[in-house]
Amino acid sequence: MPGRLIGLSVDSQGNPALRMALQTREQHIKREKATSNICTAQVLLSIMASMYGVYHGPKGLTGIAGRIHGLTQTLAESLNTKDITVENKHYFDTLTIKVVDAAKAIKNCADAEINIALVDTTHIRISIDETHTISDINKLATILTEKKTESKQAETCQLKVPEHFARQSDFMTHPVFNTYHSEHEMLRYIKLLESKDLSLCHSMIALGSCTMKLNATAEMIPVTMPGFGQLHPFVPRNQATGYTQIFEELTHALKQITGFAGISLQPNAGAQGEYAGLLVIREYFKSINQSHRNIALIPSSAHGTNPASAAMAGMKVIVTKTLDNGYVDIDDLRAKAEQHKDNLACLMITYPSTFGIFEEQITDVCDLIHSNGGQVYMDGANMNAQVGLTSPANIGADVCHLNLHKTFCIPHGGGGPGMGPIGVAAHLVPFLPGHTVVNMGGDSHAMTAVSAAPWGSASILLISYAYIRMMGTDGLENATKYAILNANYIKARLEQHYQILYVGSKGRCAHEMILDTRVFKGATGVEAEDIAKRLMDYGFHAPTMSFPVAGTIMIEPTESEPKSELDRFCDAMIAIRNEVSAIENGVADKTDNVLKNAPHTASVVTADEWNHIYSRQDAAYPLAYVRGAKFWPSVGRINNTYGDRNLICSCPPTEAYAEQATN
Repeated sequence: MPGRLIGLSVDSQGNPALRMALQTREQHIKREKATSNICTAQVLLSIMASMYGVYHGPKGLTGIAGRIHGLTQTLAESLNTKDITVENKHYFDTLTIKVVDAAKAIKNCADAEINIALVDTTHIRISIDETHTISDINKLATILTEKKTESKQAETCQLKVPEHFARQSDFMTHPVFNTYHSEHEMLRYIKLLESKDLSLCHSMIALGSCTMKLNATAEMIPVTMPGFGQLHPFVPRNQATGYTQIFEELTHALKQITGFAGISLQPNAGAQGEYAGLLVIREYFKSINQSHRNIALIPSSAHGTNPASAAMAGMKVIVTKTLDNGYVDIDDLRAKAEQHKDNLACLMITYPSTFGIFEEQITDVCDLIHSNGGQVYMDGANMNAQVGLTSPANIGADVCHLNLHKTFCIPHGGGGPGMGPIGVAAHLVPFLPGHTVVNMGGDSHAMTAVSAAPWGSASILLISYAYIRMMGTDGLENATKYAILNANYIKARLEQHYQILYVGSKGRCAHEMILDTRVFKGATGVEAEDIAKRLMDYGFHAPTMSFPVAGTIMIEPTESEPKSELDRFCDAMIAIRNEVSAIENGVADKTDNVLKNAPHTASVVTADEWNHIYSRQDAAYPLAYVRGAKFWPSVGRINNTYGDRNLICSCPPTEAYAEQATN
């Protein structure tokens, strides 16, 4: 549910505005007290499913369901013979069938390129969906009965479910599900939604800790190939040799990149990878009769998912201090590791740190944990600053997860699809996730599955596979170098205007940096949110705000951006700093200014009345480049408090939103 509950709020002009009312990053606020470690909403997959519903609508879906049910009935009626019995009295699309020899039935169907499920020696199971035709039904019935079947598609069918299970109410009544039922209408609707999003098509997205890098078209195309997209997760392995090769080669590449002995591709998100990695550690300790080890040391600078994942894995979280310069407080870590050495399970640490610096004593940190009987879990969120230069195994870690949707190019705008494979050292390999349906090649020590599908969202692994293969060893290393170089170039341009919160001993940052915007509030009233909103007027998505330090902005340019785009972003940030200075110097008003009123929508700028003391030009076109490629925000500043108090979980018509906003 986190990230899916939408609240109705209003913007600065009183117009209705929808916003997330329950953020996915609940764990960043509650940390070890969080009820979940969810960090990705798999939004891309959700959008695909929702658009299917929009296009077909309730009538279309009902028609599809009726056709599926009719085909299932036709198959059931064709199969009831002397040696075959359909055992379901009630069904929708799935039949459990008693046969003389289930293995023979499976083989005969497979020889005809039809996969059915084995239940036991005398039972099989068959499911029908909207892709099947009457010819498929007749072919299947002919194989199973060994008698030619030529049934025709029935015009109507009687519902084979108990009456009290049949839907009585209307559904999908919102206009969006009852409007766009031709391809042209659907195309225009999707394009309308797309036009509201500021994406990498418009400008760089400098979200710190998120690595919003280029998702090249050549990497994305394989996802659309039927040979990959139309395979069932549990298809017999001999029918998925292509995927098997992908898994093996991707696993081999990730082993080389991490230095680890084993990789599991199963976890479906970075946070799920954290959870899986901690379970591996737990299973390892159980195997050596040390299951009492349940203490997880986590620096205060860690990702919020870390303590939440540890709590979910049954561990007790103890937070260790961070020094004023952003480094882990080694003395405090040593004291707590020694204090809890009898029960120490692990340290969870991010490298480079969430503060945007390389922990220069990282190997000493890992040695310290090992000397006290614990394991080291490295959060791989910042692997974009490691690949080719160092590795988790090289610094002494035992486990890490890899955000394929960050470092390895799977898109994750809006929350997904995320992938979080884990890598482990040799002594932990036997404990990697198994699966109840598919043999993953492990032994009896393998822990239970952490994802419904054995290789997670297998189709999107193709993206990272293509990225790694096309980049090659030199390309991957150069990407890391350029990510660090780009960050330090931005730092060099901005440090004359903003305070950089943390740097390493050489005065450099890693692949990201934190700007301390808290210093503006006292004299000007300007906060991080004002700068974030004002960036929209300049055509940029805001960097990460108030994480990991409240009231600050974290910037990560990635290697994908050229110097010209870095300069355009820096020009915008410097111009905003000058706007802050105008308030400091009394040139601009402290309340009616371009920062406090940002973003400025087209309707505001083109309205007949303009009630601000600054010009429309300053509001909408603050720098010359903006005029050539203006992105107009759809809504003004959103009232978050109003949204929290007016949660709407259903989807009433647009008119109802308008009524709510005026009441």
